[in-house]
Amino acid sequence: MEKERVVIIGSGPAGLTAALYTARAQLDPVVITGMQIGGQIALTAEVENYPGFFNPERTPTGPELVEVMQQQAEYFGARLEYDEVIEVDFTGGSPFYIKTHGKEYIAEAVIVTAGASPWKLGVPGEEEFIGRGVSYCGTCDGFFFRGKDVVVVGGGDSALEESIFLTKFATRVRVIHRRDELRAGVTLQERASRNDKISFIWDTVVDEIAGNGVVEAVKTTNLKTGAQAELDTDGVFIFIGHFPNSKFLEGQLALDEQNYVITDEMMRTSVPGIFAAGEIQDPIWRQIATSVGQGCAAAMSAERWLSERE
Repeated sequence: MEKERVVIIGSGPAGLTAALYTARAQLDPVVITGMQIGGQIALTAEVENYPGFFNPERTPTGPELVEVMQQQAEYFGARLEYDEVIEVDFTGGSPFYIKTHGKEYIAEAVIVTAGASPWKLGVPGEEEFIGRGVSYCGTCDGFFFRGKDVVVVGGGDSALEESIFLTKFATRVRVIHRRDELRAGVTLQERASRNDKISFIWDTVVDEIAGNGVVEAVKTTNLKTGAQAELDTDGVFIFIGHFPNSKFLEGQLALDEQNYVITDEMMRTSVPGIFAAGEIQDPIWRQIATSVGQGCAAAMSAERWLSERE
């Protein structure tokens, strides 16, 4: 049983920032990285919207930003464990029990930064072309589709918000929706319908994403007629929702109706000594910069909580 002052669950921008701050506070944190260090930004081909991390000659990549964050946290003493949390027990108060595939921990305080994952279509070509034409974030990647043709898959608020945003860059945005009416709010629908760059393909699903090195087309089926088509496109933006990686927290922390961890302005959860930051508790912003800020706040709150107990 490993006894720790602070255990951080997750290694995205929120987790690595929390690691940096708790390490500099002499709390000797251990970060349980999860299956992929860096979270979703490790899948981002290029990062242009994170302040202070910019090269006009060559756009930095998501993995490069993760590497810098990791090196900085480790320099100040954070320890990274390449493992995955499979069980926790927060019900008895501090110290808290955490089990991974390889170890068991007892921690005085815990910062949960396990993130969220986009729902995927699960069609051929989707995984292959992530970062090469397939994206789950228009705000992150829209700039790279200047003057290009893209399709958006989805019919909710996020799909329309991102479609409208993408028209700042793309010459054409076609929204593919499996139904004949949208789930998005009326105001968003009106804004989208007034935009000359946006058109809709109704009652249709994407069967395959095709290309040679990069996305070149999507293959579709009309659910009412059965008609199949192949649409040339430079990019596929998928907005069919996100889900928080909170399954292991059920019955341990208060979750909202979408299973996001509920926190207050201090990043405190329903259990004293447990804090949360990043997309595990943020269904709205989902940006590197906001996750970094939340990770910073959670770390400072954790340090304050531990100091008060002493």
